[in-house]
Amino acid sequence: MMKKSALRLFSVSLTLALALTVIPSLSATLANEAPKTETKTVNDFKVTLLGTGTPLLSMKRFGPATLVEAGGEKLLFDAGRGAALRMSQVNVQPGEITKLFLTHLHSDHTVGLPDVWLTGTLTTTGHRSTEFEVWGPAGTKKMMEDLEKAYKPDIDTRIENGYIVPEGAKPIGHDIKQGVVYEKNGVQVVAFQVDHDIDPSFGYRINYKGHSVVLSGDTTYNENVIQHGKAADLLIHEVAVAKPEDLVSIPAFQKILSVHTTPEQAGKVFSQTKPKLAVYSHIVLLGDMSEASAHLLYRTQSTYDGKVIVGEDLMTFEIGEEVNITER
Repeated sequence: MMKKSALRLFSVSLTLALALTVIPSLSATLANEAPKTETKTVNDFKVTLLGTGTPLLSMKRFGPATLVEAGGEKLLFDAGRGAALRMSQVNVQPGEITKLFLTHLHSDHTVGLPDVWLTGTLTTTGHRSTEFEVWGPAGTKKMMEDLEKAYKPDIDTRIENGYIVPEGAKPIGHDIKQGVVYEKNGVQVVAFQVDHDIDPSFGYRINYKGHSVVLSGDTTYNENVIQHGKAADLLIHEVAVAKPEDLVSIPAFQKILSVHTTPEQAGKVFSQTKPKLAVYSHIVLLGDMSEASAHLLYRTQSTYDGKVIVGEDLMTFEIGEEVNITER
């Protein structure tokens, strides 16, 4: 007859053996039934078209301005009419902007600059506390010095009354040449010269984490845009059109088109650069031509069969393995 202690030992051994048989099967079942959590990739490279227009007055298309957010950096490219207002619509205060890059010194690309600069010093719109730096073609440094003189009474009064941080109202201009003009927090800004009727004029390529965005600036068909635009995730290009009869009767329109890019020419640029997405901005419609009658996409298709869209103010692009578009 088996002793009680031996019986207990046999019972425990049997239970353990059964458990070892069941547990692996149970574990496998639980593993199969456990909910799978998907890791969502957060894209911290974002581009917003603040203004897609021209010198023409328009409530739909404000003046040229593009906001690039990457690696904690907020970089503004051009500051046309209404740039500060558009930024507020995407919850970015002018005071958050301390770095501005100009493609060229035409007024439609700079008229919103004092607004972004000075409004950004105010307590309710960002309360900028560091210098406001501006990179651009030759003449940018002097322009910022002259603007500081022009607004000196306003700036001095606000400083004396303690309304603003003095450093936040200090503009610093940088005259640039082609090449890398800015690099910080993994964000690189490369300037390249383009062809326009004010010299020099620049386009920009912004590189971040193996991805890139290219801004053509104001230009006609240009080899530099092609060279720096190759394999970009997003290529934002200007475009200009006019009615054939107006080109015959209005000589000024011929001159304007000669320093801008037609849809057919832009299509050739896209076909050689092959971006993931091409976008039109700074949309020049000469005379009384409407957007519908301009047939921008149809005309582009004659030289390019890839994806092209006509940009709109406040359209946002998230840059990653894909380019995701958000419209407001």
